[in-house]
Amino acid sequence: MLVIDGSIGEGGGQVLRSALSLSMVTRRPFKIERIRAGRDKPGLATQHLVAVRAAASVCNAEVSGDAIGSTALSFRPRAIKGGEHRVAIDTAGSATLVLQTITPALLRAPEPSVVTLEGGTHNPAAPPFEFLEKCWAPALATMGVKVQVSLERPGFYPKGGGLFTARITPGELGRFEREERGAEKSRRATATIAGLSEPIADRELRVGKERLGLARDQMERRVLDEALGPGNVFQVEIVYEHGTALFVSFGERGLRAEQVAEIAIGRALAFHESDAAIEEHLADQLLLPMAIGKGGLFTTTEPSSHARTQAEVLRRFLDVDVDITTRDERTYTIEMRGADV
Repeated sequence: MLVIDGSIGEGGGQVLRSALSLSMVTRRPFKIERIRAGRDKPGLATQHLVAVRAAASVCNAEVSGDAIGSTALSFRPRAIKGGEHRVAIDTAGSATLVLQTITPALLRAPEPSVVTLEGGTHNPAAPPFEFLEKCWAPALATMGVKVQVSLERPGFYPKGGGLFTARITPGELGRFEREERGAEKSRRATATIAGLSEPIADRELRVGKERLGLARDQMERRVLDEALGPGNVFQVEIVYEHGTALFVSFGERGLRAEQVAEIAIGRALAFHESDAAIEEHLADQLLLPMAIGKGGLFTTTEPSSHARTQAEVLRRFLDVDVDITTRDERTYTIEMRGADV
């Protein structure tokens, strides 16, 4: 049985989630030790346990060690099944990360899948729903597979309670190539609040107008039912000829509205000033589908620690090598020969 050290790289939940995805696709059982050793509270938290059990349900796996606080777990996958799946996280833990964990397997199911997910959809430590909708799913479509997501209600940290659906059509992952992002086609900013003072959104958008040169029709204020809150999300979306980049920041206690907006705006401008085609968070998410598919290459800003951790996990399961080279002071190229499993 393959043994994975859960402390590699950042030592967070990504090592576990990636191992689950790769185990299901390759049908290789594994044992992971020192789960989340790099975190203040090591071991499985609720959202990680839900990911394990969702993966087990998708492939009827034999699992041991699946308990809150567990620092070791073994996973023996069996046949992948499509159809209807339901995943519920009682906390604000990220439901979007759970979907990304099971999607590679469901792309290889014998029938289409409909996955209903409850939990956090807008969590500072995970990709928000709009990232799935506007960046991740379109990138997968470029590789030849179809994942459709629809949001019924958001779930903000720390309350959770979000609900969304994913429809996954099985298919073969093709090669992904994107060295150029093309010309900018549009940009916009959106300030979303729930259960908070409406002027917070106005102040965030004012910063967006000044820093990004936005016109009135390029800004949107979304005021949601206060029962969904408290929650505040500020998003900057830049649409390029060859894809969309999304930059997100979250309101939190002690952080002024102007500071919240500036976080997302600063990231957006830094990316825009580079020649990179792929934003760093999407870069993290592309490595696994490229590895199990036909590989590819893309340009990005400096690869994150998440990306480097992902590369380490991929090498444990597959005969692949992630080649990261510097193109200029702001741009890197990531290239990979896929295992095509």
